[in-house]
Amino acid sequence: MAGALDLARNEGGIATALDVLRQRFGARLETGQALREQHAHTTTWLRNQPPDAVICPTSTAEVQEIVAICAEYRVPVIAFGTGTSLEGHVNAPAGGVSLDFKDMNAILQVNAADMDVVIQPGVTRKALNTHLRDTGLFFPVDPGADASLGGMAATGASGTNAVRYGTMKDNVLALKAVLPSGEIMTSASRARKSSAGYDLTRLMVGSEGTLGIITELTLRLRGIPEAVSAATCSFPSVEAACNAVIMTIQYGLPVARIELLDALQVRAVNAYSKLDLPEAPLLLLEFHGSETGVAEQAEAFGDIAAEMGGSGFTFTTKEEDRARLWQARHDAYWAALQLRPGARGISTDVCVPVSRLADCVTAAQERLAADGFIAPVVGHVGDGNFHALLLVDAENPDEVARADSFIGWLNDLAISMDGTCTGEHGIGQGKAKYLDRELGPGAMGMMRAIKRAVDPLNILNPGKMDLD
Repeated sequence: MAGALDLARNEGGIATALDVLRQRFGARLETGQALREQHAHTTTWLRNQPPDAVICPTSTAEVQEIVAICAEYRVPVIAFGTGTSLEGHVNAPAGGVSLDFKDMNAILQVNAADMDVVIQPGVTRKALNTHLRDTGLFFPVDPGADASLGGMAATGASGTNAVRYGTMKDNVLALKAVLPSGEIMTSASRARKSSAGYDLTRLMVGSEGTLGIITELTLRLRGIPEAVSAATCSFPSVEAACNAVIMTIQYGLPVARIELLDALQVRAVNAYSKLDLPEAPLLLLEFHGSETGVAEQAEAFGDIAAEMGGSGFTFTTKEEDRARLWQARHDAYWAALQLRPGARGISTDVCVPVSRLADCVTAAQERLAADGFIAPVVGHVGDGNFHALLLVDAENPDEVARADSFIGWLNDLAISMDGTCTGEHGIGQGKAKYLDRELGPGAMGMMRAIKRAVDPLNILNPGKMDLD
């Protein structure tokens, strides 16, 4: 397993705080080893660093009470959604208390006329869209996993629909959070725009639980489109597929989703999801609009694909066919693991300007081949974001070292192309060492100053984003 930063533990404070919390919450404060390990990092190669206890609050008032007790004894507090993050966001390097928001899962208010919704942070994206189905509205941010919306906001998640609908930063209108002091902060109103003061909403979205603990969200909703079509097209190379994406974006075609799967990933998806797609680099797209509009969009993309050497272009409006294709895409991680049974999947992502996408993906594939990795590539390429999943024997120090070297090289490459070390995975522990290279000392100094001002005791998710 890869290393993770260890921080000094406040043993006496932790013991006292747990005693106080146990008196207040009784058996709801759980300390079993297995449960604690489940609330540390489990979805990638970083070493598991469990909290000392787990508690499931049921209200903002309870979160306030827990944070106040932990602040009194200088004990870390780590917010936990569903545990699907990939960069060690929920590890507890100094121990402390994990707040699991599974019981704060109420949809508080649907404002259909205003196209927004107010929810608690434990609501998952699938649960929200199921609830909204009869309103003609939906929430568009789709990272693949059925993550909690509080976690998605905290990590600045995006996903397959980002090219059209944006990321969480674009779809959170306001939020309520408990600050390290125990005070409640409401970042904004439900108004669609405001010039009143600092943009605290966007400061909190993506702050990874280091500045406050989100207990309520107001989210922007979209209308369910009249018609939806999904399309697939194969290409002779990843470079050709990426060039088709670049031309599609430059042409201004309003695609809702445009996903890249390289030949290795297509092979894995075919085996896992029982599909028969050509085992060549593939673009999987979705178009939203009127029946006439989606047909016109699909036809226009078909012309672009043909110019780039694409073949086998097909599209469908049948819901069951679309659902099967997108479920296969969402299962790409599990499908890829079957390419090397017993290996650990190390998923890393970068994002570059779309004009540099072909260069970056091609260079990454060449380096992976030279290093001898089995590593399929997928991506939300409509906004220049792609992922490489390295299948590594975690017990082989040489493989782990070579994987770490590749990840560092890829992050540096993306940054050199005026891109970012993480398009949507966030920083956490796994990407912390690349953040300074990307943002520079001025930005990092300002981030650390904000952290120190808001959380002077450093109790909220310490050891993340290189802020300590």
